[in-house]
Amino acid sequence: MATTTSTDNTGLLDVLAPIYKKDSGVWLKWISAGTGNALKLGENCDVDIVFVHAPELEEQFIANGFGVDRTAVMYNDFVIIGSPQLKEKFAGKTIKEAFEIIKTEQIKFISRGDNSGTHNKEKSIWQSITGTVPQKERWYVEAGQGMISTINIAMEQRGVTLSDRGTYIKYESNHKGNPPLVIVLEGDTNLNNYYSIMAVNPKNCPKANYQGATDFINWITTDKTQQSIADFKLLDKQLFTPDAKSRQE
Repeated sequence: MATTTSTDNTGLLDVLAPIYKKDSGVWLKWISAGTGNALKLGENCDVDIVFVHAPELEEQFIANGFGVDRTAVMYNDFVIIGSPQLKEKFAGKTIKEAFEIIKTEQIKFISRGDNSGTHNKEKSIWQSITGTVPQKERWYVEAGQGMISTINIAMEQRGVTLSDRGTYIKYESNHKGNPPLVIVLEGDTNLNNYYSIMAVNPKNCPKANYQGATDFINWITTDKTQQSIADFKLLDKQLFTPDAKSRQE
C-alpha cells in the first residue's frame, strides 16, 4: 500500500496493521509518501492500494484508468500553526483572510512543496485569492519534505505552515503537550481534509493483488475498524473521524 505521510507519521497504521493481521492473517505493508508520489506508485503498479487525501488528484487518477473502487475512510481538518504570538493576529479570520495577511505582511510561510495532499490544498488556497502560487518571494519557502519535517523547519525559521490536524497532534505529543508552535487558525469550513482509499486498476496492473486490495478496503470500512480509527488518540485528542458510511461527495 502507498499512503500519505500523515497516516504513517501519526501512528494510525501501526495501530491498524496488527488488528488486520489478527482479523485476516495478512500483514499490511506500506510505503509512506506525499499523495502525488503515492499515486505515482499506484500508476507504476508498485503497490496494490493507495490511501490518500487529495480528492482532485484521486478523481484524476480514477479518470486516467489507474485506480478503481475509491472509498471514503475518514477525515480531519487542516490548521495553520505558528508561534503563540500570532494567535491574536489570526483570531476570527477565515483561511483566505489569513493567507492574505501572510502575503501582505510577508510572514515566513513554509510550504510542503512536495505535491502532497496538504501541498495541493495550500496551492488551491493561494490560487483562490491571488490566482497564482507564490514562488520566488523571500518569505515563501518550499521544504520539499514530509509534514513533521516541515513543521520543524517552520519552528526553526519562526514561520507558519499549513498542517493536517492529526500530524500536528503527533508533533504536540512529541513535545509532551507543550510544543513551540501552536494552532493559530482553525475551524474554517473550507479546511476539511478527506482521506479515501482505492485499489490500483487490475486492467492497468495485471500483477496487482486486486482481491487483497478489495479485502482490505472492505475491512477498513467496517463498523469495527471505523471505531478503531475513532478510538485512536494522542494526548486524549482524536486525530481522525471515520466517515465511510456518512460521507457524501
